[in-house]
Amino acid sequence: MRANSSLVKSNQSSVHEQLAAIVAKHARTQFLKPITPYNRTAFDISIAAWRDAGALPLILDAGCGVGLSTLHLASQFPDHFVIGVDQSADRLGRNTLWPSALPNNFMRVRADLVDYWRLLHDAGIRLTRHYLLYPNPWPKPSHMTRRWHGHAVFPTIVALGGHLECRSNWQIYIEECASALRQLAHSEITVEQYLPRKPASNVRMDRSASPIQDAITPFEKKYLVSGHMLWRCLTHLE
Repeated sequence: MRANSSLVKSNQSSVHEQLAAIVAKHARTQFLKPITPYNRTAFDISIAAWRDAGALPLILDAGCGVGLSTLHLASQFPDHFVIGVDQSADRLGRNTLWPSALPNNFMRVRADLVDYWRLLHDAGIRLTRHYLLYPNPWPKPSHMTRRWHGHAVFPTIVALGGHLECRSNWQIYIEECASALRQLAHSEITVEQYLPRKPASNVRMDRSASPIQDAITPFEKKYLVSGHMLWRCLTHLE
């Protein structure tokens, strides 16, 4: 695979100076954006599938794209149910090369994450694991509130609990995510450089020890091939 993905370019050289104030504002105000009917329908369908599977510990792959990461997570955690959510019908419908034998503990659904997260919270559903893999960095300083940690929905993300992992090829995005989590959560936050590696042996996929081969999303693979440094933020939310 050849790739020449550009590094993230931004006028920011550190955590946004307004981040703390933005997070505090969102934490003390109620987010009242109406939930659209199609998102509610998508939520109901996916939660029904999860319950039909036995309401296993739930993993959310937020912004799953074509869904390869959802498949990898379902294989890595066979005793969990994984829901991959993405707002793009084009990405979800692409002709991805799936393995011949698919696990039965995952599904993908088209929905807006802002609504989907709030519907999970309102239904009293808590996550065991939660992945934000390579979200749009929105690198312009003026776009701070479009980044998930600067969005009004971020307190809801934190309230869903579980093991939260965010990955990016932009270090500042991960440092900002960690800063916002420290502001809202009473848990240990880890920020580190990251190289994909083959998970535990219960993963039923034929992959080599190469970080590029062990990448679980197309973006992750593209960034590695392009020589980018990867970063991640980890925490366990009570």
